[in-house]
Amino acid sequence: MIEKAMVMAAGVGSRLDPLTQCVPKPLVPVLNRPVMDILLEKLRKSGIKNVIANTYYLADKIHERYKNYSEPEIVFLNEKELSGTAGGLKKCESFFYDCENFLVVSADGFHDVDLQKVMSLHEKSGCIATMAVVPVDMEEVSNYGVVVANDDGTVAEFQEKPPVSEAKSNCINTGIYVFNKRIFEFIPDNEKFDFAKNVFPLLLESGEKINTCKVYNYWSDIGTISQYLQSNKDALMRKVMVSGVDIVNKYNAKFVLGENTILPENVKIYDACIIGRNCKIGENAELRNVILWDGVEISENVCLENVIVASNTLIEMSLKNEIVGADRIIEKNVRIQVPV
Repeated sequence: MIEKAMVMAAGVGSRLDPLTQCVPKPLVPVLNRPVMDILLEKLRKSGIKNVIANTYYLADKIHERYKNYSEPEIVFLNEKELSGTAGGLKKCESFFYDCENFLVVSADGFHDVDLQKVMSLHEKSGCIATMAVVPVDMEEVSNYGVVVANDDGTVAEFQEKPPVSEAKSNCINTGIYVFNKRIFEFIPDNEKFDFAKNVFPLLLESGEKINTCKVYNYWSDIGTISQYLQSNKDALMRKVMVSGVDIVNKYNAKFVLGENTILPENVKIYDACIIGRNCKIGENAELRNVILWDGVEISENVCLENVIVASNTLIEMSLKNEIVGADRIIEKNVRIQVPV
């Protein structure tokens, strides 16, 4: 059984700006739970006992959150310079000294993929690598790295964001990998190296077989604002399960209400909303398709529509189609000019 995994947690998350100005991407919340919390729980349930995570951007916040985490046990490798997805793994090589095979996942992957299935298929295949792939609608393939497989499930070729007319498959790379320890032979020391751009083409050129595991579970990458919004809505609609969260159906809406947050009776909530912990919502406020992180205060009579507000921010005016970073005060008649 595979018991060790690497969590790639070094990314800056620039496409989620301004939400990631004060919070690293692995700690961005989905239904009020950091996405890395959700991932670690999934790893534990999949039999993983030991994890190494490489960190870089706002690393101290990740280290602090998980310093006492024990299931699975976590150690960190703090990169001073980013070295690519594969370069980061190379720096963790000594962690896997006693492993024949191991799992690699992204800290910002939000999914309910059966990791045990992927790991088991890899061990049976005898291949140097196995990647989980998921089919998407054909019109979406130009947004992803496309994986073209042979009849036996091994990779024939890769297409990086091909036009729909040129795509040879609708299966995309999820960033969920299982590797044999021989993978380190194909990653140089002290060099920026990526799986998709460097390692996988090198494996194919060298005659190595890369296996695929097609999954039909929910999978999302929360790397952009639109994907982040959709992932939260999907979780609210139970398209993917997030444990430990109570979803309320009331006011013709679905919403999540964090601890120590009280809604006045005259607050109106519409559609899909997520309200964090220790928030203060003013009298007669209206919320429609809103995500409020922890410690947000909304003044009375304020209407928010299609708005995301990061932690510890005060909103004194109505907003529509806006993203507000953390630790801000948005006073009346002050525009923030950060459209969704």
